[in-house]
Amino acid sequence: MRKYILLFIIFLFQCFSTSAQFYKSIIPSPEFTKTLEKIVLDFRFNYKNIKGNSLMQEGGTETFESAIKLPGSEDCSITYYSSKVDTSASWQAILYKGTDYKEAVRVYQNVFRMVKKSHLNWIDRSLMRFSGTMESPKEEIGFATSTLRLDVEDVRYKRFAAEIELVSNSYDNFEVHLNLQNRKNDDEQF
Repeated sequence: MRKYILLFIIFLFQCFSTSAQFYKSIIPSPEFTKTLEKIVLDFRFNYKNIKGNSLMQEGGTETFESAIKLPGSEDCSITYYSSKVDTSASWQAILYKGTDYKEAVRVYQNVFRMVKKSHLNWIDRSLMRFSGTMESPKEEIGFATSTLRLDVEDVRYKRFAAEIELVSNSYDNFEVHLNLQNRKNDDEQF
């Protein structure tokens, strides 16, 4: 009888630990959500509050370090454009650099899921979320881009989007990026 009770306890322990791992894998960490929230809210100030040291200036762009780093990112930067049409900046994180396509796809899908599942506090303390669908990567194409839009009525965020990109720099080098920027809707005229 003790043997069965012990086996039952081990079984329950396994179920709960597996369940905890499952929920951990589908819910973004509080640190990820808070950092994403700070970046998104600073977009209305053109990322000036999180702008770090200058990295480079070329053509019509100037790139700076981001003072806020998204957990798990390798590089985070802010790019300012010299354009008469759109003077907003873009924020970018590189979340994967490597040669393992399957790992790049896993990171791409995970970043998409974390951005979509993050519940962010808006200026008035209401909750905001990103919505959109994921483009499935195909190895023979070598890239994929998924766009998520923020569900707020603020006119400053009318074209604001989170883009998750899986790109191939060459045959065997892959990167995953998260871009937070203005982006026209596909149905808008250029």
